[in-house]
Amino acid sequence: MRSRRELLPIRSMKKTSASVLLAVSVMVLTRADGGHELPIYPSFYPQEIRIETVDPAAAARRLPTGDLHAYLGEVPAFRAKRPAAVSYVETLGSYLVLTLQASPRAGEADRCAAMRAMVQALGRAESGFVFHPYPITPYHEAYLHHADLAEAARDRYLSRTEEETATGPALSVRARGELVQALIPPRWRAAAGEGDAVLEEIEVAGLVASRMLALNGWLGPPWVKEGWFHAYRLLAGALGDAARGEVDAVFTRLWRGEYATPTDKLNLERALVRQLTRGCERLVVGYTPRRWYFNSEYSDGIENLGYDSLTGFHSSLFLRTVKLKDFPWNGWLRLGIDADQTAAWNPVAGFTDPAGSLVWFAVGDPALVPAPYAAGWVLNRIADVRSTREE
Repeated sequence: MRSRRELLPIRSMKKTSASVLLAVSVMVLTRADGGHELPIYPSFYPQEIRIETVDPAAAARRLPTGDLHAYLGEVPAFRAKRPAAVSYVETLGSYLVLTLQASPRAGEADRCAAMRAMVQALGRAESGFVFHPYPITPYHEAYLHHADLAEAARDRYLSRTEEETATGPALSVRARGELVQALIPPRWRAAAGEGDAVLEEIEVAGLVASRMLALNGWLGPPWVKEGWFHAYRLLAGALGDAARGEVDAVFTRLWRGEYATPTDKLNLERALVRQLTRGCERLVVGYTPRRWYFNSEYSDGIENLGYDSLTGFHSSLFLRTVKLKDFPWNGWLRLGIDADQTAAWNPVAGFTDPAGSLVWFAVGDPALVPAPYAAGWVLNRIADVRSTREE
């Protein structure tokens, strides 16, 4: 009996790798006057897109040579420093949060003081992450509308001396995740399965995965990339019943669109984040960026790449904007991904794994695709152009 992998229309180079050839050929028949835009544009610049499974070690070898143009996976395993021909873009990768566990050893005020002292100490020893004790980050579209609150939160921690915050009992902390293991000083570390608090790294993709729906290029719900939605998913679960009820009331108004003007919406967002960060049940320590690597060499590399603020190169926009430097309107684009094909190739209920969704981003042709840095949409292949004729 043939294996499931053999039934997939994939040309395998190795047992652990697969490639997908996506040939794109578009002919546009329309009147075009010199100096005027076309009403319809082709979906892609390359004539062929090849997607194959590549592990980080192989990606590190192939990216600098141009044998791979971009890598949609973990950090390539470069032997030394990153080669000059390889560049990267950054998106929001994960949050670092400190969560208070139920503990009868001290009162609430003392435990909150100890929690904030821990966050301050982590901020002063910032290493491997960006200290940012506020859930809306510079990677969010609405950051400028929260910048004053974010700066005030940072100043509250860094402007105090250690003596001013060294109150309350010392709490033991349990680490969850590889990054945070090195961040906890020995005097704080708790035994496995114990601890008054948990310091953990929460990936943004995992934070919203259970609430995200992708269908025919549509990424929903509309607020899935909004900072206030990330803040709610990150912090609301740690609140008590009374505080949760107040937060949910504001959250409901936002997702139902119960506001009259954009100013009202921004005020609701700020109010929601203030309520979420009022207590000490869970505190945001900072965030880590995620890097997406590509070949930027003068002739063999790629350029003009758009990417999503949440999913990076794993997006419809990347495939529809990236150009080969040697062949601006043609050529062969080679992409690597670190995930094997596991989902069915079915446009109704398939293409749900990372490799399959990337293929569907290419073969699907929605009228609108998600905007790169916001919760809105951009036109796919259609330009909204208006002109007047002079008699």
